[in-house]
Amino acid sequence: MENQSIYSRGREASVLETNKVLRNTYSLLAMTLTFSAVTAGIAMSLDLSRMMALVLSLVGFGLIFVVNKKADSASGIFWVFAFTGVLGAALGPMLNHYASMPGGSALIVQALGSTALIFFALSAYTLTTKKDFSFMGGFLMVGLIMAIIAGIANIFFQIPALSLALNAVIVLIMSGFILFDTSRIVNGGETNYIRATVSLYLNIYNLFTSLLHLLGAFGNDD
Repeated sequence: MENQSIYSRGREASVLETNKVLRNTYSLLAMTLTFSAVTAGIAMSLDLSRMMALVLSLVGFGLIFVVNKKADSASGIFWVFAFTGVLGAALGPMLNHYASMPGGSALIVQALGSTALIFFALSAYTLTTKKDFSFMGGFLMVGLIMAIIAGIANIFFQIPALSLALNAVIVLIMSGFILFDTSRIVNGGETNYIRATVSLYLNIYNLFTSLLHLLGAFGNDD
């Protein structure tokens, strides 16, 4: 009986800790997404160039390593906002490009809505079922690496059909990562809410940009 009591208390403590990580993660995720929207709006108003967007993206990539290093310290919050703010600003030129298209504003709203729908649906499914999607990790990482290599190759070849296919694949990969990363939090695989926030933020960020490219491509065909 004593062993059962100890086990029960340990399990309750684990559940409470998981719930705390979830609350902190989604709170920080909401704040960083809002901050990214603000910096994206500022970048749009400043009409930043595509070259500046590339520079900001590279800076953001570098900040990922800083955030992961500082995730266990008090300064981690500052760095996660720096990271998401820079990536938000990097979206400015792309958003201006689509906004200038006929019906472009509607495309952006549609991409945002689709991103939110996919994220909430997949997150709700994982949180409700508590299924373990850790088995997807290796497959998703291989798929992501292949997509990156194909994307780099297409910079030189400029094949529209390949670009379209890549964006569709990235939508699927990011959807898989939402299941994977949410599952890790639910099942105790990720206990640091800053790292969890960065993972989910990147999933949403890439999901949104790929959906916007797809919608923009189909919009141009009309």
